[in-house]
Amino acid sequence: MAVLFKGLNLYASGKSTQGDFVFDQGILKPFHDSLKDTIEVEIQADGWHASSGWIDLRVMAGEPGLEYKETLETLSEALAYGGFSHAVLLPNTEPTIQSKTDVDFVKSKSARFTPELIVQGAVTKDTHGEDFTEILDMHYQSGVKVFGDGIVPLSNSDRFLKAIQYLQKFDGILFDHSYDPLLAIFGQMHEGEISTHLGMKGIPSMAEEVAIHKNLELIRYAGGRVHFQTLSTIKGVELIRQAKAEGLSVTSDVSLYQLLFTDSDLADFDPNYKVKPPFRGEEDRLALLAGLQDGTIDAIVSNHQPQDFDAKFMEFDLASFGMAGLQAFLPGLVQLESELGWELLLEKITKGPADVLQLKGPETWTIFDPSEKWKYDSSANKSLASNHPWFGQELQGKVKYVIQKGQLIGIDG
Repeated sequence: MAVLFKGLNLYASGKSTQGDFVFDQGILKPFHDSLKDTIEVEIQADGWHASSGWIDLRVMAGEPGLEYKETLETLSEALAYGGFSHAVLLPNTEPTIQSKTDVDFVKSKSARFTPELIVQGAVTKDTHGEDFTEILDMHYQSGVKVFGDGIVPLSNSDRFLKAIQYLQKFDGILFDHSYDPLLAIFGQMHEGEISTHLGMKGIPSMAEEVAIHKNLELIRYAGGRVHFQTLSTIKGVELIRQAKAEGLSVTSDVSLYQLLFTDSDLADFDPNYKVKPPFRGEEDRLALLAGLQDGTIDAIVSNHQPQDFDAKFMEFDLASFGMAGLQAFLPGLVQLESELGWELLLEKITKGPADVLQLKGPETWTIFDPSEKWKYDSSANKSLASNHPWFGQELQGKVKYVIQKGQLIGIDG
């Protein structure tokens, strides 16, 4: 079925083109008069934007073992409604995704869904940072190239060193949320004036900075490809900037919500704002924006970490860390557009993460309306989780269509 999108603003190769585009025979292409007789549906798309399919480098599911938090099916549906064509799945399930059998289970179960899940295999058994997993088996038998311990930092220096040496055998990449767990122990939010005022144990910026500095020294010694996830501090950004200038094979990302919130948002003790790394100060937020602008930070991630009701709605210091982030992702981008612009924002969720993953494949597209308003509530929510501070509110920015696997998929609701 040929579908004409009239007045669509299409972003590609760092520039935008407004005009008429037609979806026909599985691809999106500029409209020409010669195609006029083939058009079956015409859609007025003034004010809509299109880009290559969005890629998320950090999402969690609960399946296997924690299906009450998120199944692979509900995760996939939330990804599609959020505009994502690909996502890197963290290994932090029960059991941990740490063998060929575990990887094959996820791939088989998710194959029938539209978004493609890229499995991150755990690099140490049960993500305990000690014994290594079946790394070569996961790679050569199941095609895994991304390894890491997910939400658990690989803080054991010897294991980090051996991991980056081991992964060089097949040009694998280590994904790591680098922070020192002992410096962050018992911490609930960013350590600063506001944590002192609220009487909560803080997580110092130093916990991130010391770990990044140490890990960069290990990379200088042994080489290897490392992707630093969820930067949150001024000095963390500067350390990655210096490493890139040296020519080290490092990349980095930032959670979308780190660009939207600061530690001042925790004044009401809402556990939906309890995340790791924690929201830092305004100076850190501005440094993260600058890191995106100068190329230090390669990608923006949702850091989707679904939690069930009982894990979140309790006293702040007892509540679990994490925020659901897929369907509220575009509304977050809309809020950032005035600071970063659509060209840069879309680069950080398309070309940036694709380069990190060295991802090549069939053409995908995301078509969205940045002005449409909708209510983020239980009737619209496709995830099993609702642990987001905007849940129940009217948001602006709606994904309209995803083009993937040769199909034009309408996003309803």
